[in-house]
Amino acid sequence: MKSIKFLAMAAVAISFCVKDVQAGCGTCDKTIVENAINIDGFKTLVAAVKAAGLVETLSGDGPFTVFAPTDDAFAKLPKGTLEDLLKPENKDKLIGILKYHVVPGAVMAKDVVNLKKAKTAQGQNIRIKVADGKVQVNRANVVKTDVKSSNGVIHVIDKVILPPEKKEKTN
Repeated sequence: MKSIKFLAMAAVAISFCVKDVQAGCGTCDKTIVENAINIDGFKTLVAAVKAAGLVETLSGDGPFTVFAPTDDAFAKLPKGTLEDLLKPENKDKLIGILKYHVVPGAVMAKDVVNLKKAKTAQGQNIRIKVADGKVQVNRANVVKTDVKSSNGVIHVIDKVILPPEKKEKTN
């Protein structure tokens, strides 16, 4: 089973390496934020990052791994959720959700498949699962991997992942 998982992920990694060589890795010299701005399908994520005041952070040295939800992923949220999150009074909640999509360090696809969990910049862990050669982060499917950036890497996911509510300690 492990060898099937390894072979599947190796094939994915090789296909991206071939594309990088052929295309000259057009994303490698841009930051994560610059790549999100320049790649179709991340308008909502970029708007959220701007509203949260995280542009400078995610343009910094890093490295960062960003599990980036697409515009379609944001559209799957319950009606009104995104609009509420973008309100100034909900900035802290938005920051928490966005940081839950960020793992410190550059974790490439070949490394992600060997993890069961990863600690996010928000402070809580995300669950990582590999089944049938496909990677899931919490319950979001990773649909594209290894968008290399000058300060890390982007893995594209098909759902917005929400951090679990922190339980208050009782005495």
